[in-house]
Amino acid sequence: MYRKDLITAEIQKLAEVLARIMGLKLEGKFKEAQSLFNESMEKSFALPVNLLKGADLAAFEKWLNESDLAPEKLDSLSEFLYYELGISAERNLIIAPKLNFVYQFLSDRHKIVHLVNLHRQKTIQQYLR
Repeated sequence: MYRKDLITAEIQKLAEVLARIMGLKLEGKFKEAQSLFNESMEKSFALPVNLLKGADLAAFEKWLNESDLAPEKLDSLSEFLYYELGISAERNLIIAPKLNFVYQFLSDRHKIVHLVNLHRQKTIQQYLR
């Protein structure tokens, strides 16, 4: 029960950070939003930003397999990555395959499938072509 409460509190905190990032983007403060995003990747998910920015999907897959993140936290990671799409065509080509892999990982490893994620997987296919 205690672990579940900790995860729930952490997920709430991540949702607030994501809302802050989205608000900064709406205000046109893109550098500040990117800085907060990068900080969140490293501190909250232990995901090195260079791994996320790189085109090497195998390295990202290795990180994901070794990360041992709770499914709820992986779902939060997918939210962060999803809202990074659409910034630029170049960024889409880097983020979309990794996001797709997170969705697949949730499904295969944790047997978690959300209708929202299924819809999003179809949406991100446009970025994978």
